[in-house]
Amino acid sequence: MMIESSPELKQVFANPTIVYDEKVKVLEALITRTRVRPTTASFLRVLLRNQRLAQLKDVAERFDHVLDERGGVVSANVTTARPLPDDMKNMVRQALADATGRTVRVSFTTDETIIGGLVARIGSTIYDGSVQSRLERLSEELAG
Repeated sequence: MMIESSPELKQVFANPTIVYDEKVKVLEALITRTRVRPTTASFLRVLLRNQRLAQLKDVAERFDHVLDERGGVVSANVTTARPLPDDMKNMVRQALADATGRTVRVSFTTDETIIGGLVARIGSTIYDGSVQSRLERLSEELAG
């Protein structure tokens, strides 16, 4: 998104001291330059009119989320100590799909502090199978 990638553009559309007509000129120039579809151009104009163009990224993310919900897709973030090979990623993706009964879009990240295993987050649910978590539980049990 051009607006998100340019702090100056984002500032223009977020700044209440810049006159609306000037913002329209800037937006129209961007629309002409990027040759977006007419429906996209109309949507951008509506966002500008409602003083929401600076939140375009948030609007797009929310829209994606709504489409995913309607399509039965959930997003998951899986953290492992080291990068996983593709076959393991597919196994994790399938296990999460089986656990949720939905299609799962997975993003993978690494964090060496979990030592081993993995931590999966789907919405507010966390599946913690990390070695770090297991060591903490064992420590608590031994402490008494």
